[in-house]
Amino acid sequence: MTACHQSRIALVIQYVGTNFHGWQRQPDHRSVQEEIEKALADILGHDVTLHGAGRTDSGVHAAAQVAHFEQQSPIPPSHWAKVLNARLDDDIVIRASGRVPDRWHARFSALWRRYRYTLYTDPIPNLFVSPFSWHYYHRPLDADVMARALKPLLGKHHLAAFHRANSSRDHSWVEVQGVECYRQGPFVQMEIQANGFLYGMVRLLVGMLVEVGTGERSLENFTDIWVNQRRELVKYAAPAKGLCLLRVGYADFPFADSVWFETQPLYYFRAEGIGE
Repeated sequence: MTACHQSRIALVIQYVGTNFHGWQRQPDHRSVQEEIEKALADILGHDVTLHGAGRTDSGVHAAAQVAHFEQQSPIPPSHWAKVLNARLDDDIVIRASGRVPDRWHARFSALWRRYRYTLYTDPIPNLFVSPFSWHYYHRPLDADVMARALKPLLGKHHLAAFHRANSSRDHSWVEVQGVECYRQGPFVQMEIQANGFLYGMVRLLVGMLVEVGTGERSLENFTDIWVNQRRELVKYAAPAKGLCLLRVGYADFPFADSVWFETQPLYYFRAEGIGE
């Protein structure tokens, strides 16, 4: 029998974060990492460590999380997605699997991560939207003003104002590479791309940005708070369910764009009536 050599396998992972206490394995709580590790251990017959590109918080979704593990088995690299999906619950899907070089690392090889936050502003509730958005209809939101507030964040900044307590990270420097805020009918969506993210950063940022969109907070005040690291003035985090890890970028990635690049569908609004 031919010996099986150890290889590093990368996974592109989707999950609905609603019933997970985040990505990272932890005692007494269901996590995405632990669910996949249990499936891997069942297949391989021994414990396996899964290394993720980032740690999403409790309730946060992922359209294309990336992770890797080491394995030594006859299972072809591209078949791991199908093998794992047969053992995972319906709220996790492996979109693709493939072999990567031994030096490649899901976390440390990543050049950027991109998140999207979705708000639903119609006063009428919608069950098909609710699990993936913040139903914010109390006051009108000006997406153009929110977009202007985001622009100064581009570049490398000390974003301690958007850094939650209990983080293991010893600094708050973040290189923000891209920001967007746009409206599609009743949906306001924000995207932010950075080399890495602080614990709770996007939800704290969105919570304050909504105040800008309603006119409760000026553009100047919003900028002053994060530039001067006024963490005590940032009081509210947006709900987790509106946040999704959209994708992770690498210089060397073995998957086609269709697998990972734009896999959370955008909400659109059709203004005209049916049949018109």
